[in-house]
Amino acid sequence: MNALQGKLTAAFGACLMLAGCAQTGPPLPPSLELPKPPSDLRASRKGNLVTLVWSEPALTTDRQSVRYLGPTMVCRSFESDITACDKPLVLLTPPATASPQAANKQASQRGQAQTTTDSLPAIATSNNPDSEITYAIEVLNRNARGAGLSNRVHVPAIRTFTPPADLAVELIADGAKLTWTGESETQQPGVQHRYRIYRRDESTGKDTVAGEVPLAAAGPMQFLDSMEWEKSYSYRVTAVSVLAKPGKEVQVEGDDSAPVNIVAHDVFPPAVPVGLEAVYSGEGQKPFIDLIWAPVTSADLAGYNIYRSEMGGAAVKLNSDLVKTPAYRDAAITTGIRYVYAVSAVDVRGNESAKSEEASETAPPNN
Repeated sequence: MNALQGKLTAAFGACLMLAGCAQTGPPLPPSLELPKPPSDLRASRKGNLVTLVWSEPALTTDRQSVRYLGPTMVCRSFESDITACDKPLVLLTPPATASPQAANKQASQRGQAQTTTDSLPAIATSNNPDSEITYAIEVLNRNARGAGLSNRVHVPAIRTFTPPADLAVELIADGAKLTWTGESETQQPGVQHRYRIYRRDESTGKDTVAGEVPLAAAGPMQFLDSMEWEKSYSYRVTAVSVLAKPGKEVQVEGDDSAPVNIVAHDVFPPAVPVGLEAVYSGEGQKPFIDLIWAPVTSADLAGYNIYRSEMGGAAVKLNSDLVKTPAYRDAAITTGIRYVYAVSAVDVRGNESAKSEEASETAPPNN
């Protein structure tokens, strides 16, 4: 063997050794592309509508990125568990993929929230507070094969009350008064029922629980809401079933009533002042008449107006600015004249009450 052949043989041997070092084991089988079962399935119920939410699988069971998805089976059972989804409640079709580029784009968006709803049949609900409905889902690949069910979730199967059909609202001085006809409470151990009143501020679209009223005997019911004036509101009422579970309380809302709307424009004056008294003082000093009365407790009170008349004449307002306290001193008097006084209350929006009962006092003539 000459020197050139030796060099070639050595180089070839080195290449074989390098190739052997790069081999880490037997070749891996192709991925089955089985989507990893979701573990974050959540369920909520309102009335007979159950909403399911979960995250779309982003990885396969062998930790590869999911490129293609098949249908999703939604499973429902009236038992406490689901072991297999032989008869899916519904089969959700996967998003259409028109090209490999579209598949790559969809793969980059995996993990987004998915949702579906289930309308419970009447037979599915009961008066048993321990009765539950179980849900699970299974996401399949494009060959309609799956890796198993998601986590199981449970919703109470308790029957809910129908919403009021005659909800009405009117403005009164103390706020918005809601009235409706209620159903009678059903005596079920471990279950209570109440009406929940929702208020929506139309300027923000924000819902707030204005309050709750327990169910009692069937018949008229009412609720007074102390909302803010000069705003537009929408009200609705729903019946709530409250289940006493070990260590917790579970609430199931029924359907909402039709909303009722109102513009809370304040045209209601404060209460009329009472207890007005007039007392003359003048010995050894400039004469005056002091007025006192019981304070008006209206939350939106801005102040008072003072009216005076004399000799059967018309009443004249004495103050230019609202009087802030329930007292006033009238020093612009003339001796020998009988004065008649009355007081009114004014709120922050300028609504003025009727005048109080009159009080009179005479400034004696000088001797």
